[in-house]
Amino acid sequence: MTSVNDRLHTVLVQRGVSPDALAEICEVDPKTVSRWLGGRIPHARHRFRVAGHLRVEEAFLWPTPSKRPRRPRDGSGTELVGTYQNRASVPRDVWLSLLREARQEISVLVFSGTFFAQSNPLVAKMLSERAAEGVRVRLCFGDPDGQAVALRGREEGIGDTLAAKIRASLTYYRPLLGKAGCAVRLHDTTLYTSMFRYDDDLLVNPHIWGQPASANPLLHLKRADGAGWFDNYAQSFDAVWAAARPWASDQERTADHGQD
Repeated sequence: MTSVNDRLHTVLVQRGVSPDALAEICEVDPKTVSRWLGGRIPHARHRFRVAGHLRVEEAFLWPTPSKRPRRPRDGSGTELVGTYQNRASVPRDVWLSLLREARQEISVLVFSGTFFAQSNPLVAKMLSERAAEGVRVRLCFGDPDGQAVALRGREEGIGDTLAAKIRASLTYYRPLLGKAGCAVRLHDTTLYTSMFRYDDDLLVNPHIWGQPASANPLLHLKRADGAGWFDNYAQSFDAVWAAARPWASDQERTADHGQD
């Protein structure tokens, strides 16, 4: 049974590419593209051509290939649907589409996450809208007065700049305070990876010592049955979230910032 491919439709609209134009590019009948939009998964050569022309990861458009090897019972190793050389190379459309499509949960764990708002000035409004539709929104930033942030700043060679970036990043999310379904907390934990969860999609950004998060690899996981990678990361998020303190905007001061 197939379902409508909303991601392909959205990217076509954003890129200004009509279904007929895509059919010509792929050298197929327009009815074939209509079937792709309707949920049919193209042959590998067509998936490759479509993804390349639209400048988006193939695994984002078709997270479940038409033929897959049998999944191990624990789900380990089968949940990885895409990789990026670094977080900065993830197309903006991927972030926006995942946010728009979330129906149950959006959970973010970062130190400053400045890029998350700078790449989408309407992020707070969009998160508020998702929460109004029943999506649980949890945002967890580093505590700018905590030891973990101070240590990370020293490791990256930027000193107190990271704390300043966190305070500046938090200003984008003031409109979410008091909104039903939205919560913002500050953590003081050693952050081995940043995480961005949208229902059963999880973007994992491992940290490399001394390098900013934007320069480090990013893995796109899709939850499988059983206790696999996805659930291990999700459980670690819950543990950090439980120990974090609620954020009150009047407790923080703003500062100039760059991306992290």
